[in-house]
Amino acid sequence: MYPHMSIHIYYYNSALALLTGALVLMCTSCFGDEPANCEADIETATLHVSNPESFFYQLTDSVQTVMSTDTAIVFTVKGNADVTSLSPQFTLTPGATINPANGSTHDFSQGPVLYTVTSQDGRWTRRYSVKIIPTVHTVSDTLFFNFEHYELETASDRYYTWHNTLSDGTLGNDWATANAGYRLSMSTAKPMDYPTTPLSQGYDGAAVCLTTRDTGPFGRMANKRLAAGNMFLGTFDIRIAMSDHLHATRFGIPFTSRPDHFTGYYTFEPGPQVQDFYGNIINGRTDSASIYAVFYRNHDAAGNEIVLYGDNILSSSQLVAVANLGYVEPTSQWKPWNVKFEYREEVDEELLANRGYSLSIVFSSSADGGDFVGAIGSRLCVDQVRLICTTQE
Repeated sequence: MYPHMSIHIYYYNSALALLTGALVLMCTSCFGDEPANCEADIETATLHVSNPESFFYQLTDSVQTVMSTDTAIVFTVKGNADVTSLSPQFTLTPGATINPANGSTHDFSQGPVLYTVTSQDGRWTRRYSVKIIPTVHTVSDTLFFNFEHYELETASDRYYTWHNTLSDGTLGNDWATANAGYRLSMSTAKPMDYPTTPLSQGYDGAAVCLTTRDTGPFGRMANKRLAAGNMFLGTFDIRIAMSDHLHATRFGIPFTSRPDHFTGYYTFEPGPQVQDFYGNIINGRTDSASIYAVFYRNHDAAGNEIVLYGDNILSSSQLVAVANLGYVEPTSQWKPWNVKFEYREEVDEELLANRGYSLSIVFSSSADGGDFVGAIGSRLCVDQVRLICTTQE
């Protein structure tokens, strides 16, 4: 069983039925003789410029698909790009309106521009921050992930999300979890009862804690009885998770340095009993965790964008290098790891300079959680993660 199966998405028909019913009740006012949509979302954001080859690292960077849980939209452009007069275009949910106007021109060198989307029925609004970041090569040979910046998810206050520090010192949204999926099966859970939670006293400051959780009555009904805690660099697309759960986890962020090895500290305490898909106890088996990183080409030979998913993160032909801790030794004390990337092919320096590679770091409390196999109560905590790279000037 591949470690990538640890990225566990928690959707099934019973939860879908419950969610559908809840949405119908929420949007009752939307239906009548002339139904009005009650959604207020940006679905895609696009930047059209006259010289895209000199403005973007990759032409596909001009279009951003906006997750339903996102309120920040970030375009990354070349370091010498002129961002003083840009006119982003947005695809909105049907009937919604946006202010400032769709396609209006703004100076993004002064910081992000705030947009407000209003639903067709006028009852719902949502605010978005749109930011254009001119970026040069990654010149620091060490990246730091300390898990100090976390908050309750703004729309629901039900579960935690994490921010990383960007090159300009601001906070990004590159860390993702499947907490939003767990909310569908355990809607009454408190924030600290979710699979991925903060730990205020880690190895040094705050840490992140991943715990394999019981999914409750709906999980037992669907033979999806546990939810492994997970965290990864990438995005989680809740909109397709119900129909295609393995592709709801989109692994990787564009990366412009050659990763050499990554380090950090962990504790891991397996839960008392490993259970299979049907909830049967597997005697003599101890649960295992996952700690690994991948580096891959994010476009194919035809220039099409490539993202790795839950079904191919460790098997894709796009993989260039993998750093996998493998066996995660149980320990209640903070234990260091140091894993070197094993390269399968040479790095193309020109492709690297143009953001043609992506990186993901993945953690999970139950390595086989994607098969709904693991031990409820297994607990993996990580802190002070460092990614050491070969510097590109």
